[in-house]
Amino acid sequence: MEDLSGQTMDAASLVEYQPGSVVSRTIIKKPTGTVTLFAFDKGEGLSEHTAPFDALVYILDGQAEVTISGRSLTAKAGEMVIMPADQPHSLKAPARFKMALVMIRS
Repeated sequence: MEDLSGQTMDAASLVEYQPGSVVSRTIIKKPTGTVTLFAFDKGEGLSEHTAPFDALVYILDGQAEVTISGRSLTAKAGEMVIMPADQPHSLKAPARFKMALVMIRS
């Protein structure tokens, strides 16, 4: 994992789209939490799951469909969604999108 500390960068350029895939790149990994960048091709997603801590999704490019406890919402570039701990959630790509996922363990 390359150390990106102490520099400016365009987060969206750190992960590339690949046809038919979800691509991820972890940029911070600590015992207390992680920051991971994702690129989702159209039609891809993350199936419903839960996590024992809150997670923040920040959309870097495109638009995502986020479902939390059965409630669906749309988030576009520049917007964020907080997915609460222990609540089932999933993400879908109606069109390709990139996001940053921030998880802080407590």
